[in-house]
Amino acid sequence: MGKLKIGVIGCGSIAQHRHLPEYAFNKEVELTAVCDLNEARAKEVAEKYGVQAYINYEELLNSADVDAVSVCTPNYLHASISIAALNAGKHVLCEKPMATSKEEAEAMIEAASKSGKKLMIAHNQRFVKSHQKARQLIENGEIGKIYSFRTAFGHGGPEGWSVEGKEGWFFQKEKAFVGAMGDLGVHKTDLLRYVLGEEIVEVGAFVETSAKDFADVDDNAVCVLKTESGIVGTLAASWAYVGKEDNSTIIYGEKAVLRLEEDPNYSLVVQYANGEVVNYELGKIQSNEEGGQQNSHVVEQFVDAVLNDKEPLVTGEEGMKSLAVILAALESNETKTITQI
Repeated sequence: MGKLKIGVIGCGSIAQHRHLPEYAFNKEVELTAVCDLNEARAKEVAEKYGVQAYINYEELLNSADVDAVSVCTPNYLHASISIAALNAGKHVLCEKPMATSKEEAEAMIEAASKSGKKLMIAHNQRFVKSHQKARQLIENGEIGKIYSFRTAFGHGGPEGWSVEGKEGWFFQKEKAFVGAMGDLGVHKTDLLRYVLGEEIVEVGAFVETSAKDFADVDDNAVCVLKTESGIVGTLAASWAYVGKEDNSTIIYGEKAVLRLEEDPNYSLVVQYANGEVVNYELGKIQSNEEGGQQNSHVVEQFVDAVLNDKEPLVTGEEGMKSLAVILAALESNETKTITQI
């Protein structure tokens, strides 16, 4: 098989900072097409990468020379475009959150299954070295029984780095469906499920719009989560953290505490009950602050899954389970009750 021919649908920040550079860097890939409703943006990006520009994604799917696509559009279009691409016989890498409802997510999974094509969701926190190491330590029993956790993902908000600033779709409920919880919170629900090796079964949440008076989506959310074995903890997602981005997770176990992405020098610090401390330098987590040009490993994992006919590391089913926690948080906030998943 020759190089994998890729089309990128949606040319906003995530495409420009992650998908396009990572595809361009990958030796097994040939970028052939890009698409954006904003014609000037589509043309500019197409010119930069020497590929064909489209304004209509259906036209790209029908006429472009592509084997697979990245879907980097506003959230409300993820499902319809992914399903159209799968039905057109293309493999799909879809940005998170994969969809805006369980029904949409199920329809995407069904389309992938019917077409026999790969569907991967771009949850990049699973590929962070410190997170992988933490999962391994927990799996090996080195931390003992896990009691609790707290995780946060917050920064000053997408207006600082998205292509359209405050006018962008991130802040419009009909396009984004959910704000900081969908942008950042879903990353952390995916991370917790991955690191703890358990499903989250109950959620209590406060989901507020308190910092962005121009937005009609949430910008601050705090959730209490409970897993199937009874581990309880908190998740905070915010677009209102001035100063440094927070992307940290702390896991409290019987034999040790794991501190992930909290210390500026060590991406994982393990504090054992006997007083011993082990510091791991495992490379920095990605952040938007650094221009986001580091490799997120999402693209290379997707390309590998397609070329070597392997199950993607974050399947549609996995994406749906991480989305389910966010949907439950929204329901909990609406009903003012603990929501079961």
